[in-house]
Amino acid sequence: MINRIFQLIKPGFISVKYVDEDLFDDKVVVKPIYVSLCHADQRYYLGKRDSKVLAKKLPMAPIHESCGEVVFDPTGNFKVGDKVVMIPNTPPCNADDEVYENYVKGVYFLSSGHDGFMREFVKISADRLVKFENIELQVASILEFVSVGFHALNRFEQNSLKNKNVITIFGNGSLGFVMANVLKYKFPKSKIVVVGRNLEKLKLFSFVDEVYSTDNIPDGFSTDHAFECAGGIGSEDAINSIIKYINPQGSVMLMGVSENKVSVNTRDILEKGLTFIGCSRSGREDFENAVNMLSNKKIQNRFKSIIFEDNVIRSIDDIHRFFKTDLNTPFKTVAKWEI
Repeated sequence: MINRIFQLIKPGFISVKYVDEDLFDDKVVVKPIYVSLCHADQRYYLGKRDSKVLAKKLPMAPIHESCGEVVFDPTGNFKVGDKVVMIPNTPPCNADDEVYENYVKGVYFLSSGHDGFMREFVKISADRLVKFENIELQVASILEFVSVGFHALNRFEQNSLKNKNVITIFGNGSLGFVMANVLKYKFPKSKIVVVGRNLEKLKLFSFVDEVYSTDNIPDGFSTDHAFECAGGIGSEDAINSIIKYINPQGSVMLMGVSENKVSVNTRDILEKGLTFIGCSRSGREDFENAVNMLSNKKIQNRFKSIIFEDNVIRSIDDIHRFFKTDLNTPFKTVAKWEI
């Protein structure tokens, strides 16, 4: 069966690769239904990665956030028509059980040097699929993004003091929104605080206990633990603010991606005995937890506030429009995939 794979061959240029796929093996065939854009996809599309990185990674099909429908399953794990979210991590068969699948040596990630989900159909192992029900497809398309929050939660729970009276998120973008929801869901008795620069975006965090703009943090404020969700040029200020306000032996979860090195106050890190933990991507358990949380209609509806649905994608021109539309939307851009 011929499969059409929509590859980014160089920044701003999409081409179709035709591949004759063998359907008679042990892989499940999934038809993508909705796709969601990540900042990582945009960096490749706009050529904002180092030229050596681009030369190594391209050509490849973008998109690692997608939900789809099972159209064929020789393994018997799914029924035709089942709605599933696809896990972009592909760990090796001999993976180290003590290392998370998203960090283990030999793992590869779809849409990072390997074709992502911008295809007519996807052949994928059954263990890379998580079934969901009662989640609207627009919201289900960002399940991978939400799962990243649950991975950070997992690392946080294993590496932090029991005292979790105050947990603060620095960053009011979509990643901060995900993390605020995950923390409020897991620690309903903790005070969840969000610190950010954009006053309009901060209004979307009405479900947390307190919000502060970065230039209006009250005197005497402190937090037991913190999550850095700023990334980019804002990560340096966010990390140093965390170091300033966090209590001794607090845990700091680093989640924002920056292309450039940042300078941090190591003296106070040492004096306070802080623990810094880097978090990237997620694994199957995190996807399952994300599905469970978003099955709650109240939380699911909350996530609609950070989703902008673009027009249907049916052609290469539509793909270009999708990427360009995303540049002008404040949160997550999603679209129905009908190729």
